[in-house]
Amino acid sequence: MIRLSDGPMTWVATGDSITQAVEHTHGARGWVEHLHERIRWQLERLTDVVVNTGVSGWSAADVLAAHDRLIGRFEPDVLSVSLGTNDCLAGEDGLPEFRDAMHRIIAGASPHTQIVLHTPVLVGVSGRDRRAALPAYCQAVREISMETGALLVDHEAHWLAHHGTDDPIPWLDDPAHPNATGHLHMANHTLQTLGLGNLNPL
Repeated sequence: MIRLSDGPMTWVATGDSITQAVEHTHGARGWVEHLHERIRWQLERLTDVVVNTGVSGWSAADVLAAHDRLIGRFEPDVLSVSLGTNDCLAGEDGLPEFRDAMHRIIAGASPHTQIVLHTPVLVGVSGRDRRAALPAYCQAVREISMETGALLVDHEAHWLAHHGTDDPIPWLDDPAHPNATGHLHMANHTLQTLGLGNLNPL
């Protein structure tokens, strides 16, 4: 659960295209924008700042290389890191580099920063051959959360609980990118996990 201060807080969400939420929402809000609505309006934290530094196509190594630009200069009170969907294209051989970069991203944050890690969402059936290693990256995120004490938002488990063995395409715009419905589910699951309530009933 996130600790809310009495004063204003800065929230940074970094990651890949799913965090950036470009193209595949077709003009609807992405999950970080939904968090913005909940935090700054519904929770009446009007002077909090929510910054989205997701970059389409990026991996953990890319984010690490741009750490100060994407994270450090904002000195966040809460840092959300959502990566793995692109990293998994390297297969299981890429796991050591992914784990190292994720640990270094976390270590580079200020000691007061509350860290939130997200597992990637499911990909559609038609995209699973290309991203066959994705479950292993989700498990790596869980392990990194335990190793560092970061809060864990387990989207993979949430999507599996809802879709089971069915194709999750109702929540996707293409095999790898959530649509507006998928982003709203991501937002509500994140908010609930962080103890921040619920944006909208689904």
